[in-house]
Amino acid sequence: MLPTQPSGGVRPAPEPAAGDRERLLSGGHHDPHALLGAHPVTGGVALRVLRPYARAVTVVAQGLRAELHDDGDGLFSALLPLRTVPEYSLLVTYDDNEMEVQDPYRFLPALGELDLHLIGEGRHEELWKALGAQPMVVQGAIGTRFTVWAPNARGVRVSGDFNYWDGTAHPMRSLGSSGVWELFVPGVGEGALYKFDLMRPDGSHTLRADPMARRTEVPPATASIVTEAHHHWQDDEWMAHRADRPVHQAPFSVYEVHLPSWRPGLTYRQLATQLPAYVQDLGFTHVELMPVAEHPFGGSWGYQVTGFYAPTARMGTPDDFRFLVDALHRAGIGVLMDWVPAHFPKDDWALARFDGCPQYEHADPQRAEHPDWGTLEFDYGRTEVRNFLVANATYWCEEFHIDGLRVDAVASMLYLDYSRNEGEWSPNEYGGRENLDAVRFLQEMNATVYRRSPGVVTIAEESTAWEGVTRATDQVGAGGFGGLGFGLKWNMGWMHDSLEYVTKEPVHRKYHHNEMTFSMVYAYSENYVLPISHDEVVHGKRALVSKIPGDWWQQRATHRAYLAFMWAHPGKKLLFMGQEFAQGAEWSEAHGPDWWLLDPTYEAAHDHRGVRDLVRDLNTVYSAAPALWQRDTAPEGFAWVEGGAAEDNVFAFLRYDGDGTPLLAVSNFSPVVRHEYRLGVPGTVPAWHEVLNTDTGLYGGGDVRNTDPLKPESVQAHGRPSSVQLTLPPLATVWFRPA
Repeated sequence: MLPTQPSGGVRPAPEPAAGDRERLLSGGHHDPHALLGAHPVTGGVALRVLRPYARAVTVVAQGLRAELHDDGDGLFSALLPLRTVPEYSLLVTYDDNEMEVQDPYRFLPALGELDLHLIGEGRHEELWKALGAQPMVVQGAIGTRFTVWAPNARGVRVSGDFNYWDGTAHPMRSLGSSGVWELFVPGVGEGALYKFDLMRPDGSHTLRADPMARRTEVPPATASIVTEAHHHWQDDEWMAHRADRPVHQAPFSVYEVHLPSWRPGLTYRQLATQLPAYVQDLGFTHVELMPVAEHPFGGSWGYQVTGFYAPTARMGTPDDFRFLVDALHRAGIGVLMDWVPAHFPKDDWALARFDGCPQYEHADPQRAEHPDWGTLEFDYGRTEVRNFLVANATYWCEEFHIDGLRVDAVASMLYLDYSRNEGEWSPNEYGGRENLDAVRFLQEMNATVYRRSPGVVTIAEESTAWEGVTRATDQVGAGGFGGLGFGLKWNMGWMHDSLEYVTKEPVHRKYHHNEMTFSMVYAYSENYVLPISHDEVVHGKRALVSKIPGDWWQQRATHRAYLAFMWAHPGKKLLFMGQEFAQGAEWSEAHGPDWWLLDPTYEAAHDHRGVRDLVRDLNTVYSAAPALWQRDTAPEGFAWVEGGAAEDNVFAFLRYDGDGTPLLAVSNFSPVVRHEYRLGVPGTVPAWHEVLNTDTGLYGGGDVRNTDPLKPESVQAHGRPSSVQLTLPPLATVWFRPA
């Protein structure tokens, strides 16, 4: 072993090649590891360190301690009289302290060749494990590997609270043609704040949050945070059995929630003590969370995402969010999440022109700007962008045990002319208006999620008549496209038509009768969800009960009748928070549902509690009656009894389970009692028993009931040889099952 060198007893390392020093100091060098760290050279080992603001740097190794030469501009170097590169550390002296650190530039790349190959192919299905900030141990050193995809950047540096937000000392290396930059920084661990300092092609700099950040600061702060998962899951039974039954053959009743406003001020962990109990009590099978991914503007309700891999920090950490999902699963409740791959905001610290050029957005200005929302659209045809989004879908399902993704604004992705006028868009290579890149992306996303996460369902919010949204991707339809591969689709047509009907005065409803029956013309063209979502109770549309004409009694009665009609109609169910107890005011993200309406001290609390009790009973009877969900997607599961009674405002139909056991649903949307109303029924049922009546006094109704079983008579009606006579309460829906 060579003797220890005294301070100042070594020569500086050879000067870098022309221009390298300037590129390094300006943050525009693609390979800082070639200049920094220790390298064998003629005459010994050249060691160069970049430590701005340091007064002195000393290298410490076994049998060696040498103060480096100050080369100026924060550069220190030495030509060490060694034959090989030793294990070493650095003793860095500042004006007010001295610290011993590991040199980031003595480590080989911590990202493997397979990772780079998969990224280049756009097939890295666990992209979050390759890119972003990953705490790890490398060659015995504890630290964090930082990686970022920035193909157009001239240089990238890591800037964070660990270097006083000056990334000069931490330039990253470019890993070839992959466009990925990497640096392992020893000593940096969980909780560290960071961003990437990128030099654009024009030489200017931009400071950006990590696109792959798995944790962020609480908005309006925008830094990314190094994190690891530590939650110990306790939902093994749920995860083991969630794929036991196909979702379209199972009960599926969804309570849609905006987490920040459901109970304003609660954290994820506090929500975990209240939300599962509430949803379980009401009998919903699932909750659907409006977007959870980080977003800077709370008024966007989460639909303008900047942190696609980070649960919003407004309510806690990623592990806190895992705790909430775990609690819901242990209560027997599935968790759906709104997912927003259609667009992203233009914030200059996030994804927009990330490395100085169109990167995540399309390079064609006609396809980059979203005309409605002032946002940017993803370039679905770019391999790495498609990978970013497909991996993101699997990330939420695998890392957070999410049971379903409701994909927002699918129509805006599918059409090149969406909200664009003539001359503002260009057709695809076949001359059509379809966005073929988006089609392929959605097909890949769905196929990947279903392959990797059995039991997960994907749901499309698609507002047009695109053919095959819920058809398998390998089944080609009349349009020449394979199915998009979704499991379910929101039935926007049913929603608009049925709401249009109930907002009419009863005397005028006969002129709109077909708006309640038309949905059955196309009910089996897709696998549908019937949504009464947040979109229908904001922006002047009024809450559900407030849309309905009449006095308060009539409004509540129609509200109840409509919900029971919806629960009996083919298709899965979704109801937005607040509508389960007939909140009269529009939803506001500032204060959430009007829970005070249920307070026993409020004089009309009984009215609202009655509607809530009905929703509980709807879910209870629904889940126990396979006729209402087992054949949702099969025409054999439905039959009209009376679909043309426009003058009466009456609708009656049968639902059948897999064994042929029926349920009879009858709705009377007029404000009069109809006595001895005759309906044709299957002759195989000896008697019918009323199992749910929305006019029940407990719900706030007039308690007009069919207390005795209905026995069929040999009187023909509605094309059937047998019929029953029943009493139809006013503005009510009644369900009957075989006694």
